[in-house]
Amino acid sequence: MIRILVAEDDETLNYAVCKHLDHNGYAVKGVSDAREALAALYAERYDLIISDIMMPHMDGFALAREVRAQDKHIPVLFLTARDDFLSKEKGYRLGIDDYLTKPVDLDELLLHIMALLRRANISARKRLEAGNLVLDEDALTASVNGQDAGLTLREFQIAFKLLSYPGKTFTRGQLIDDFAGLESESGLRSVDVHITNLRQKLAACNGFDICTVRGLGYKAVLR
Repeated sequence: MIRILVAEDDETLNYAVCKHLDHNGYAVKGVSDAREALAALYAERYDLIISDIMMPHMDGFALAREVRAQDKHIPVLFLTARDDFLSKEKGYRLGIDDYLTKPVDLDELLLHIMALLRRANISARKRLEAGNLVLDEDALTASVNGQDAGLTLREFQIAFKLLSYPGKTFTRGQLIDDFAGLESESGLRSVDVHITNLRQKLAACNGFDICTVRGLGYKAVLR
């Protein structure tokens, strides 16, 4: 399922946007400012970002700058009351993909989202490829050279998360934050077991390495 992050400090509008997108088949998370958005992006994979410009603590321009420093491809749409040319120019120069001014028709917003996802070649079927490894999120399958790699659900989820953000370091807690019941110390230690199993099962992969970042966690490094 396509995941969308909405950064908007107006609670009413945030709720309305999230509810409308949810009703149209998207998985949506709403946050109230850019700092919360960055924390969400660090913890989870999203396919598109919708952001206001004027938010407390950190504005949308700063968010766009941080996002583009980490990810050159994720679509970013500004949804803002600022309709002046200078704001639009600044946003596009920072690397955003689309700009809508408030008040916005939610069905029009949907059309813009569909166009952005189409341009980014993102569909509801999730598939990652790294060398001879193919991960299919919908089918929860992993294959190496066309052969099933035999990953467990947890191993698949960790591999998919690492390879969604190659080069990015995840702590053990971040790698299991989606897994209910694994927040304990023993749950954190289980990540090391999963990583060991992944390295063994994916030893024939030629596109990446799972590297240990001492004192922090793990990251996938593309070859």
